[in-house]
Amino acid sequence: MADTKAKTISKSPAKAKPAAPKATVNASEPKKALHRRTMTGLVVSDKMMKTRVVRIERHVKDVAYGKIKTKMTKFKIHDENNTSKTGDLVTIVESRPLSRDKRWALQKILRKGSGEVLTKV
Repeated sequence: MADTKAKTISKSPAKAKPAAPKATVNASEPKKALHRRTMTGLVVSDKMMKTRVVRIERHVKDVAYGKIKTKMTKFKIHDENNTSKTGDLVTIVESRPLSRDKRWALQKILRKGSGEVLTKV
């Protein structure tokens, strides 16, 4: 009788692609800074703990008439130490979501204000 044993087919592993060399982190090299948006605005409210409301003004050209209009947007920002007060000119930076409305954090206070905010009537 002929040898009728079933041959077991063993799949040889496919030729593995050479792995890309892993990047080594050199302690002397500075880490790449994240690029985060920054804006400058005026603090209009400091009534909440660790939260400020900052008004950002931007100038937009009207499509129909060409007139320059001032548009305002309010952002809630995180101020960990409650350092900014109403009327301060501040720089804010984009951050991770801290609450439903807070996506910005205080970066620095550019100018201390008088405590009053002028609003258009």
